[in-house]
Amino acid sequence: MSDLLFEIGTEEIPARFMPKTLADLVQYAEEELSGAHIPYGEIKSECTPRRLVITVKELSDHQEDSVEVSKGPMKAQAFDAEGNPTKAAQGFARSKGVEVSALKVETIGGAEYVVAEKRTSGQPTMEVLPQLLEKIIHRLSFPKSMYWADKSVRFARPVRWLVALYGDRPVDISFGGVKSGTTSRGHRFMGSDSVPVKDAASYAAAMRENFVITDPEERKAMILAGVAEIEKELGAKVTVDPELLEENVHLNEYPIPFYGSFDKEFLDIPAEVLILSMAKNQRYFPVHDANGKLMANFIGVSNNRAKDMNVVREGNERVLRARLYDAAFFWKEDQQKSLDTRAEELKNVTYQEQLGSVYDKVQRIKKLTLWLADELRSDVDRTKLARACDLAKADLVTNMVYEFSDVQGVMGREYARKAGEPEEVALALYEQYLPRFAGDELPSHIAGALLGIGERLDTLTAIYKIGLEPTSSQDPYGLRRAARTINELVWGLSLDIDMDKALEMAAAQLELAPERIEKMKAFIALRQQVQLREKGFSHEAVALAMQTVPSRPLQIYRLAEVLTKASGEAWFAELITAAVRVKNLLSKSGEEAGSVDAAKFTSEAEKNLYGELGKLTKEAKSAVERCEWDKLAATMAELAPVIAQFFNDVLVMDPDPAVRANRIALLKECQAFFMQIGDFSILK
Repeated sequence: MSDLLFEIGTEEIPARFMPKTLADLVQYAEEELSGAHIPYGEIKSECTPRRLVITVKELSDHQEDSVEVSKGPMKAQAFDAEGNPTKAAQGFARSKGVEVSALKVETIGGAEYVVAEKRTSGQPTMEVLPQLLEKIIHRLSFPKSMYWADKSVRFARPVRWLVALYGDRPVDISFGGVKSGTTSRGHRFMGSDSVPVKDAASYAAAMRENFVITDPEERKAMILAGVAEIEKELGAKVTVDPELLEENVHLNEYPIPFYGSFDKEFLDIPAEVLILSMAKNQRYFPVHDANGKLMANFIGVSNNRAKDMNVVREGNERVLRARLYDAAFFWKEDQQKSLDTRAEELKNVTYQEQLGSVYDKVQRIKKLTLWLADELRSDVDRTKLARACDLAKADLVTNMVYEFSDVQGVMGREYARKAGEPEEVALALYEQYLPRFAGDELPSHIAGALLGIGERLDTLTAIYKIGLEPTSSQDPYGLRRAARTINELVWGLSLDIDMDKALEMAAAQLELAPERIEKMKAFIALRQQVQLREKGFSHEAVALAMQTVPSRPLQIYRLAEVLTKASGEAWFAELITAAVRVKNLLSKSGEEAGSVDAAKFTSEAEKNLYGELGKLTKEAKSAVERCEWDKLAATMAELAPVIAQFFNDVLVMDPDPAVRANRIALLKECQAFFMQIGDFSILK
């Protein structure tokens, strides 16, 4: 029993490939070792930009013996009346490589079959490993692959060396024209080009001596420790974006955090542009002061500990300065044209070849947004909202957004402020894009939310019109994200929108066919269902709420909340049981129920139920119409013990036809109460 080390040395692999590749390495190693019947201990995958590494602890030195059991023909087909093997048995035995006499009879699924057992003795692990490791490396796939010698062999980047050791014994494999050995390579600048590796246990130390940290978590800790030291030195607060941190981890074999600065005059540029330029183009972390204001500093991560880190700092400052000069130029140049002029230029920008220009889209969005404000009886200033609609996409044709597409909305807000537009207008231009991702902030004002909903409704309708709606594998126009965002805005800002009416309004502008409108409604409803389940509501509560108020997502959410809260109450369980019994008895009765005749009641339970139904049915109807869900819950709670008592005391299917018919009529009244809300049987 020894440890296994397998290192794949490459040219620099893109950082974004690494998380999935690390998971794949462990999965494939587990599958191949298990399939080969080789017992093993812990499997760990590590990486640097120039290497992928698998280590397997306590790998057995021998395969386990295996028994392959194969089911053959039925016994009656395999042997004749005298018990002699037939051609079917002989053929089966021959195909499995066993003697006919070795066949056994087993009962499978209530019938007797012949089975063949083929025992295979385990081989020494060293004989199996070459093929096994080659399988692992061939199974790896990447978003983009390259070939460098043999066009049939592809990998993320060209493979330059391989190290494969079982204990201290080399494992001979080859891939892409490279044969394995016992020599790795150190850091490209600070380490040796040739690093002998004795075994898996000494590998990490040998790499560390050559300035290679193979454990990504250790590199992450090095970066965070370096950032913390710089924070103390600058008296600042560094915003460590998790994705940017992950990228820096996978860009460096031996990370060395450092800080630099830039001219304070660049702080006049919107902070989002500066942060984006630093993070996206240079992988720098932005630095803020104690009040959260952006400072004229940045933190970078070097993959080389230079003799003089000032040289590294100055080089990075020069590169950043050039980029910020570009941003400063765009910032100044863009303000030479008004946003109204930019909005007119959208007439020349095609949204989609079948759907006209972006300007046409803006006009549709404007009508939708103002209609939504009227539908919600919002007190938002209509003049300012209309102005925000007119300028909504003007920043798309600015130099800054062309260069940095992620700042759309940000630049609209900033250019509007510079032009003296009302703050409500400027804020709406930015907040129309919120939330940008799951968990992101919501708009602070309804104007931006309405504008955002209007745009997404138009996008949904436009794409459904041209037949490019999402499939199971593709969603090129992000319609799932659009629907998800609409729901989050509705719930987050308590916007009681009738979604069916909104979709019909959007569809009318594009003359959408009725069948496509229905498909779109179903798509939105499915998104609501998925999102509500993600928020912890049960499938049953969501389904019932969607029956009660099918086109009003805010009320669906609120009713699902009330149903979920009630689900822990004893009365609610009683009510569900009663509702199911009512439904079942009515379906089995087969009788046409007339009206209830109170004179035919023979028990107090019947009288009480009838009296309560008369009052509570009206109250429930009012509660549903007014979306007063707590009141509805109180009404249901009041009915629950009464109907439960009825079923305890009364035999509905009474032998007397007149009494039975009257009680079935009473159940019809109960069903009418329940169906104002929905089919309660789904809650069972």
